[in-house]
Amino acid sequence: MKLTGTQIRHLRGLAHHKRSVITVGLSGLTKGVIKELDSALTAHELVKIKLPAGSRLDKQTMLHRLCASTTATSIQLIGRIGIIYRPGDPPVILLPGATRPS
Repeated sequence: MKLTGTQIRHLRGLAHHKRSVITVGLSGLTKGVIKELDSALTAHELVKIKLPAGSRLDKQTMLHRLCASTTATSIQLIGRIGIIYRPGDPPVILLPGATRPS
């Protein structure tokens, strides 16, 4: 899903006050983590994830792999915290410039 800069800023603002829902441990991306993330995205649409310590490239790769396996969009990565968005059906979060489906 392609998001505009305005939509990304809006989602970052909404995610600011949220707590991390998923924590990826030292085992990395297991089937259980992906299943829990899929459930969290279905319930919340916008999810914060705490990633394990490592290089920035490792964390970016992990975040992109999580997005690919859950058909979500990466919004932001700061330190060990990543933000992922996947619209629901119907979407609960109305993005700027988007129309609500009827």
